[in-house]
Amino acid sequence: MFYQISHTTTYKYSQPVTLQPHLVRLRPRSNGWQTLKLFSLQVTPQPTARSQIVDLDGNSLIKLWFAPQKTEQLQIQAQSQVETHESNPFNYLMEPWAARLAIDYPTSLLLQLQPYLTGQNANYATSVDPIALQLAQEISHEVSGDTVNFLATLNQRIYESCKYLVRETGKPLSPGITWTEKLGSCRDLTVLFIEVCRSIGLAARFVSGYQEGDLDRDDRHLHAWAEVYLPGAGWRGYDPTHGLAVSDRHVALVASAVSDYAAPVSGNFSRVGDVQSTIDYQIQIQGLS
Repeated sequence: MFYQISHTTTYKYSQPVTLQPHLVRLRPRSNGWQTLKLFSLQVTPQPTARSQIVDLDGNSLIKLWFAPQKTEQLQIQAQSQVETHESNPFNYLMEPWAARLAIDYPTSLLLQLQPYLTGQNANYATSVDPIALQLAQEISHEVSGDTVNFLATLNQRIYESCKYLVRETGKPLSPGITWTEKLGSCRDLTVLFIEVCRSIGLAARFVSGYQEGDLDRDDRHLHAWAEVYLPGAGWRGYDPTHGLAVSDRHVALVASAVSDYAAPVSGNFSRVGDVQSTIDYQIQIQGLS
């Protein structure tokens, strides 16, 4: 599939502020799953300078810094053309020793996966959520510990049990709250999926990006899903919001062990007194083939 994407984020402030450096995570990946054909970033007010950064997860970030002048608005517009390639999300061969839970990772791999295996997340408590652990144990028992069936069942269980809620701002809810209320945004459902995986020893991370959805609709939103590391297959995506294994209908931007580090834009501003800010998103996705 070939996609043309326009993503505009506008911050409006109740009084003039001075912008501090910002990190922009809106450049799509370019790898074996998708190829970035074209990317441009327009920023108003014009930054003093910008630099390209590759973070710890290999994501391509752009750092902006600004002159010490006052502004009442910051607008960031990213234009992308991306071709996705993998129509079959199950085109892989796992290592035999990883086919059943709990996976006994080799020591060298275990060290590399540690950030994606712990229950620690910047948004909630450092210990594994007991509700997520209970869900993991229930599903593992149902599928007799089969790793691939566990992931498929978990994906469908969240999709069928939880009502989707559009919530454009705010940190993800804790997994226990999301599962108890059976309600959440895509990032809430993703964090729940990740925590359930980690509680049973599956390395998982948070992904920010776009999902094709209904191309005839104008209202679009940034999307989130999970990636699970399957030995022999690498990182494989699961979208509990839609109950899908991720293929060529998703366009990934960035991934991280912690959802905060997958935010599309992060930064701050200097001010005198209280300042109220509002955020407006406009996303357009056009499928060209």
